[in-house]
Amino acid sequence: MATRVTDVPEFKNATDLEFADISSEQWREYQFLGGEKIRISAPLKLNVSESRGHRIFDANGISHYIPPGWIHLKWKVKNGAPNFVK
Repeated sequence: MATRVTDVPEFKNATDLEFADISSEQWREYQFLGGEKIRISAPLKLNVSESRGHRIFDANGISHYIPPGWIHLKWKVKNGAPNFVK
């Protein structure tokens, strides 16, 4: 996992989608109706589509897509970071 600022991969967006900075989060976790959970560590960027799907880029350079339909979203922020940024 990326730990230093210099370790963070470059975010390249070749779309017209706007991404918000969520780098204050340590992790975020989505829960679905069937009990399934998806946890993303060190999320950096977030786009919420018109269909309510979430596109997330993390500090390991992994791009995630979370489809709409989750019933709960929770996250933990880094020490001293604001709890809500978007």
